[in-house]
Amino acid sequence: MIRCFEVNDKKGIRKFIRIPWIIYKNDKNWVPPLLSEAQKTFDKKRNPYFEHADGAFFIVEKDGKSAGRIVAHIDRLYLDFYGEMVGFFGFFECINDHECARLLFDKASQWLAERGMKTIMGPFNYSTNSEVGLLVDGFDRQPVVMMTYNPPYYVELIERYGFTKAKDIYAYIIDKPEIPQRLANIIDRFRLRADFTVRKVNLKKLDREIKLIKEVYNSAWEKNWGFVPMTDKEFDDMAKNLKMIVDPDLAFIAEKDGKPIGFSLAIPDINLALAKIRSGRLFPFGIFKLLYWSKRIKRLRVLALGVVPEFRKKGVELMFYYETFKEGLRKGYNEAELSWILEDNYLMRKGIEHLGGRIYKRYRFYSKSL
Repeated sequence: MIRCFEVNDKKGIRKFIRIPWIIYKNDKNWVPPLLSEAQKTFDKKRNPYFEHADGAFFIVEKDGKSAGRIVAHIDRLYLDFYGEMVGFFGFFECINDHECARLLFDKASQWLAERGMKTIMGPFNYSTNSEVGLLVDGFDRQPVVMMTYNPPYYVELIERYGFTKAKDIYAYIIDKPEIPQRLANIIDRFRLRADFTVRKVNLKKLDREIKLIKEVYNSAWEKNWGFVPMTDKEFDDMAKNLKMIVDPDLAFIAEKDGKPIGFSLAIPDINLALAKIRSGRLFPFGIFKLLYWSKRIKRLRVLALGVVPEFRKKGVELMFYYETFKEGLRKGYNEAELSWILEDNYLMRKGIEHLGGRIYKRYRFYSKSL
């Protein structure tokens, strides 16, 4: 017997959170989330996303056992920004069973349609400011921090329901631990005529630095496909979470005449440590594993690199790449993922490829009319 139902009480949410441990029980590439973070993610009172959004959490059971889950959600900021009646699905997990998947998508679609949505799109967990996309190529390696992961069969479950491609995004990898001579030569010549400066973020004045980064963020990313402006509370919440893992030597602000014009952030791939904590619990023993493996991380993720429109193609991006390369090598990192990059962001893709980057993972957004 298969049944699908909405959960909204603490017991149901706990069951909802635990479903990935069923799906990925024997998958060595899966990185378990910390349970404390998952609880906040699905708590509408604690997650600032729900100050401008609404959502419903659904579980599917087969023969009395949890078999999958999905979140249907509506972002009022997205509706205002684009003027399109688009709702979203996210946090999709399911056993390899088409009937279970169909019931989950039916419930999500019905919930969105009842609220006037004309299209369902996903996966969005919850917006492009967080984890998004379905992995469709590159299943042989662990995901890096804040990137999604799923079994290959999810592609068929989603496409069989009638979803079609909306957009692909790429993850690039650079695994040659040396600064490309081409980049070094360009930077040597460019420094003589650059009319802006690039400096490291000052964690001792973090509140001021966050304010500067906010000024850049919405302007630099607003033309990207699927972008939704972050609220102050969302931005502050993300900054608070990242502060625990940010290395100030790998976070940069570009300025001209004292005003911020760009921002770049690379972070250690903490997933290499989190993968060792299969229970998702830091206590009593998980914290020791986290501390031990955190000191052995040799991979970075270039999480964000943005320049305000009027200063693009003027060398700011190259300076960010160079400084990240230089500092990363100095600190012993030997590999970096640059993600995610829209498939039609040809300017950034060309720049990364000139640095020796190659696509090694591909993710997809899907959409379907309701």
